[in-house]
Parts: sequence; structure tokens; C-alpha cells
Amino acid sequence: MAKELGLTLLLVLLLCHDNTESQTVCPYKCQCFTPAQVLCADDRMAYVPSDTSKEVKDFIMMTSPLAYLFPHILADSPQLTKLVFLNNVLRSIHAQAFVNLTQLQELEISGNPMLDHLFPGTFSKQGNLTKLQLNFNKFPTVLPGMFDSLKKLETLEMKSNVISHLPAFLFLNLHNLRVLDLSQNKIEDVKRETFYGLANLEILKLNNNAIGNLTHVVFHNISQLLELHLEWNKITQLDHEVFSALTKLKVLNLRGNLLTTFSDKVFGFEASNLKELNLKDNRLTELSSLGRLTSLSDLILSSNRLSNLPEDIFRNITLLENLDLSENHFTSLPETIFSKLFRITSLHLNKNNISKVDAKLFEDQNLIQQLYLSDNQLETLPLGLFETFAIQHTVRLHGNPWKCDCHMSYLHDWVLRNSQVIEMLHRVSCKTPAFLRSQTILSLDKDQLVCPVSRDETSDLNSCSIQASGDTMIIKCKVDRCSPLTVKVQFQGVEGSIEEHILKNESESSQCSNEKISPIK
Repeated sequence: MAKELGLTLLLVLLLCHDNTESQTVCPYKCQCFTPAQVLCADDRMAYVPSDTSKEVKDFIMMTSPLAYLFPHILADSPQLTKLVFLNNVLRSIHAQAFVNLTQLQELEISGNPMLDHLFPGTFSKQGNLTKLQLNFNKFPTVLPGMFDSLKKLETLEMKSNVISHLPAFLFLNLHNLRVLDLSQNKIEDVKRETFYGLANLEILKLNNNAIGNLTHVVFHNISQLLELHLEWNKITQLDHEVFSALTKLKVLNLRGNLLTTFSDKVFGFEASNLKELNLKDNRLTELSSLGRLTSLSDLILSSNRLSNLPEDIFRNITLLENLDLSENHFTSLPETIFSKLFRITSLHLNKNNISKVDAKLFEDQNLIQQLYLSDNQLETLPLGLFETFAIQHTVRLHGNPWKCDCHMSYLHDWVLRNSQVIEMLHRVSCKTPAFLRSQTILSLDKDQLVCPVSRDETSDLNSCSIQASGDTMIIKCKVDRCSPLTVKVQFQGVEGSIEEHILKNESESSQCSNEKISPIK
């Protein structure tokens, strides 16, 4: 019995010992979701805890009053592979802070509005680092040699600092870098030496800076680039061949600059491999040539000042799938401008001043899925305009001054048959005539789509006149030859009901005579 009690007591002590150890694995005031992950997010935690388990691989410290990183932080955890300091109040990082963390693969120090410098050698022992994020701090520049030891680095982000210039050869040793994000800074100028050494760079983000001019030599050292983001800078013009070295470029974003003209000559004199080109929110008045962009699938030209385009501007880019011409100054488009663009699935023409479209304008767009014609000056649409569309599609027609008369018959019938594909259908309404103003096209009866009769519109009438005498209205139509003329008079009551009277002038086959049409009271 005593032996059994002793064994039981020993088992209890072992269990208690194990529980005590498991409770001390997670640092005080932190959370451990797994033995390998620690999150410290206490608003009173002004230091980096030292009691971290040897099992921890990922250590994250965020939204704390942490202001300084002293030498040899987390010295007892050299096994860490990921270290994150996010949205703290760091002011300074000692050059020896990470000296023991030689296994780090990911390091982030972001969101510290008072951190404005890094000491030389801060990352000297991080030779295994593949990702470094230094975003949303206050660095005005980065010292030369800061990244020299990071030869395995693949991603470097320094967005949303206040960097105004970059030292020459700053990235000299980063031969494996694939992504470089320098967006949302104050960079005004980039030189050829800036990107020297980045032979394998694939994505470069320079958007939201103050870059004004670019020369062709800037990109000569990064010929493997696949994406270039230059949106929201101050670029006024692009020299010929400025991107000629970027023969593998797939995505070019120039949105939000000050360009007034654009030509495919910026890519040199050979066909480009470019897939996506974004020129939105510039000041374009001219688009001279795109013929070399034979691989282009997405072209965004919206929010510019274009009023006309050459008829053959898209002739060679037959792989185009998405084309956005919205928010420009077009009043019409050439009949064959979209000819042979068989792959188009999305076409935006909204928010222009287009008053007329040709019946064959979309003749080759069988695969269209999205067509926006809203917010233009269209009064009617030609017969058969939408009949080439072969698959389910979405159309926008609202915001036009539709003229609901006899010329609207095609559009009216099409709307009734295809109401399910029209977005914001309740806003597709008549502007004229006055008695139908603001009524939706969907709510109209076909008999309401009428045109006033004039002498020029029919050869059967020399004249028609209306005379009023008291409560009597007399309609006189003088017929100059045999005509099966029909006169309809509609009385619309206050409650909306319509009473119709019909008179026909039917001539006998043996003779033709002009008969007076009796007054209608």
C-alpha cells in the first residue's frame, strides 16, 4: 500500500512539474497560440521579454510602448526564424540588437513614427534573411552598406517613410532580390546606380513619390523586371525607349501622373511583352500609337482628356480583353475602332459625351461580358447594336438623355427582353418628350413611342392641320393620292386611363377619292 502511495505521489509530482513547465513556456503578458508562436500585445509592456521557450520560432510584439531595442535582445532564442515589431513607439535600435539572431528569415520593423535612423551593421548577422520590412517609419534615407550582408534577401519593403534619396549602389549585394517596394516616400530622382546589382529584380514599386523625369539608363540594370509601378508621381513625359531594356515587363502602372501624350515608342522598336498598361488619371490628349504592344490584354485609359482616337489605334493588339475609355471627352467613336478585337470581355465607355454609336461598333465583341455606356449623351441606339453578344453580359445604360419616340423601338424591345442584364435599370429613363420625362423605359408601352408627323416624313400627306373651336378640335389631313391613312386620337384621363378613337381612310379599288375626315369631339 505504501509502495502504491509512493508511486502515486511520484506521478502527481511529475504531472505538476510538467504543468509548471508548460505554464512558463509563454512569456508573461504574452499569448502563445502554438509552442512555436508568441504574440506580445500588451499596452504596458515596454520591454522585450527574455523568458522565451527554445521551441519558439515566430516572435511578434505589437501595439506596445516599446521604445528601445537594446543589445542582444532575445539572446536566449537564437532559433527564431521570424521576428516582428509592429506599431510600437520605437525610437532607436542598437546596432547589436539582433547579433544573436542569426537564423532569422523574416524581420519586420514597421509602424514606428519616431524611428528615423538605423545604425551601420544593424543587419550584419542576418545572412539568412529572405524578407525585410521597414514600412511606415520615418527614415529620410538609408546609409550606404546597410544591406550588404543580406545576400539571400528576396523581398525588401521600405514604403511610407520620408526617403528623399537613395545612395548609389545601396542594393549592390542583393543579387537574389525579387521585390523592392519604395512606394509612398519623397523620392524625386532615380539614377542608374540606384538599382545596380539587382539583376534578378521582378517587382519594383516607386509609386506615390515625387519622381519627375526618367531616363532610359535608369532601368538598364534590372532587365528581368516583370512589374513596374510608377503611379502617382509627377512624370510629365516619357522619352523614346525609356523602357527598352525591360523586355520581360508584364505590368506597367503610370496612373496619376502628368502625361499629355503616350506612344509605344517608349518600349523601343520591337514588339513588347506587356500585358497590362494603366494610364488612368493623367492628362492625355493624344494617344499616337500602340501597335507594338501586341501582347496587351488590359488597357486602362480612363480619366484623361481624350476626345478622339485614330481608327487603327487598336488594330494590332488583338489579344485585348479589358479596355477602359471612361471619363474622357469622346463625342463619337470610329465605326471600326474595335474591329477584330474578338477577345474583349470588358469595355467601359461611360462618362463621356458620346451622342451616337454606329450599328456595327461592337460587331466583333461576341464574348463581351461587361459593357458600360452610362452617363453619355445618347438619345437612342441603332437597330441590332447588341445582337452580336453571344454570352451572358452586363450592360449599363443609365445617365443618358433617352428620347422616347418611335426611334426607340429597338432599344425598348431589347430592354424588355434583357432587363435582367441591365444594371441600375430603374435609372434608365426618358428625357424627352416632356410628357414621358423621368418615366423608365421598362415601364413604357410600345404605343407610347410615337413621333410627330411632318410633311417631310411621309409622301402620303401634303398637309395636316389642327383647328380648335370652343370645345371642338378639328383635324384636317389633305390626301393627294390614294392612301390607307389611319388617324388615332387618344384622350388621357386624369387618372391615367386612355380612350382611343381610330378613323381610317380606305379607298375602294375601283376609284380613288379624297374624303373629308369628320371632326372628332
